[in-house]
Amino acid sequence: MLRAGNRPVSAIVRTVGGDLPAERFRRVLMHEHVLWDIVPADRRHLLGKEPVAMENRWQTDYRSNDNPENALQRDVAVATKEIGHLADDGGDLIVDQSTYGLARDPAGLRRASEDAGIGVVACAGTYTAACLDQGIHAMDVDGLTERFVDEVETGLDGTTVKAGLIGEIGCSAPLAEVERRALKAAARASRRTGAGISVHPGRHTDAPFEAVDILGDEGADLSRVALCHMDRTYPKGERVAELARTGVAVEWDFFGIEQSHYWMGDVELPTDRTRLRLIRELFEGGLGGRVLVSHDICTRTRLRTWGGHGYGHIFRNVVPLMKALEFDAAEIDQIVRINPLNILAMPGTAEENEQ
Repeated sequence: MLRAGNRPVSAIVRTVGGDLPAERFRRVLMHEHVLWDIVPADRRHLLGKEPVAMENRWQTDYRSNDNPENALQRDVAVATKEIGHLADDGGDLIVDQSTYGLARDPAGLRRASEDAGIGVVACAGTYTAACLDQGIHAMDVDGLTERFVDEVETGLDGTTVKAGLIGEIGCSAPLAEVERRALKAAARASRRTGAGISVHPGRHTDAPFEAVDILGDEGADLSRVALCHMDRTYPKGERVAELARTGVAVEWDFFGIEQSHYWMGDVELPTDRTRLRLIRELFEGGLGGRVLVSHDICTRTRLRTWGGHGYGHIFRNVVPLMKALEFDAAEIDQIVRINPLNILAMPGTAEENEQ
C-alpha cells in the first residue's frame, strides 16, 4: 500500500480503462482537460471566424476568452497525440476534469487513453450553474447524489466508462443554489463510493472556505478534497495555508501560464517560479502533504499542436526547476505522486484487464 505520512492510501485508481493499482502510477496530473468545450453561449456564433494560426496565436493566448476557437478541443486524434507527448515526458496518469457542462466525452477519453497507452481518469459531477441545463437545475440533493453515485459506479452519460473523481464541482461567487446542492451531493456520493472530490471555487477569497464548510457539514473526508485554482484566488499565497489547515488539498493548477495578465479578472497571476516559492512556504510550514500541481489546460494555445507547452510541461520543465530550487527527491515525489494519489485512490481490487 502507498502511504502519505502515516495514512494508508487505498488500492485502486478508477480510470477510463478500468480499475488499476494505485501503486503503478508515478507521475500524475491532477487537473487537466483532454476533451472539452467551454465556449460561452453568446460567443458560439463567432466559431469559424478566426481559426487559431501562427499569426494570431500569441494574441489569442494572451486574451484566451476573446476567440471562441480557443475554447474547445473535441478532436480525439489531437487528444491522443497530446497525451502521448505527456507519456514521452514521463507522465503516466492524467485526470480530465471536464465534468458535466463542459462537453464531457467519456467514450472519447477511453479511445485516447487506449491509443496513447496512458491512464486517464474521467470525472463525475456538474460544473457552474451557467453551464447546466434545466434538468440539472431542477434536481434536489438526493437526485444529484444518485446521479453522481451512478457516474462513479455504473458509467458516464450512457457509457460503461466510470468516473474516478467527483468534480471539478463548479461553484460561483455568490454560490448558486444548484451549486450548493451539488457540493452537498458530492460529499454524500464520496462517502458512498470512496471517490475523492475536486472543487472549482468561486473567485471571491471566501469562496473556498464556504465550499469546505458545506462539504464538512455533509460529512466529507476533507483529506480527500482538492480546492482548485490557488493561482487566481490567492495569487500572492494569501490564505492558502489557512485553507490547507482545514484538511483539504490546495491546488496550483495554472503551471505553464507565464504571464501576469489573467483574462478572466483583474488578477496579477504568479509565474511558475513564484508558484514554487509559495509551495516551498507550505512545506516549511508542515503542509507539504496538502499540495497539488497541474496545468488546467482548457485552451488550444496551451497544447503543443498549437505551439503551447502541453501536458508534459510540469515533468519536462518544472520538476528540474524544483530541483534547482532545492526541493529534494522526497518532496518532489510527494507533489507529483503521493498527494494526487491520496485524492484519487479508492478502495477496491484492480481489474484483470489492466492497460
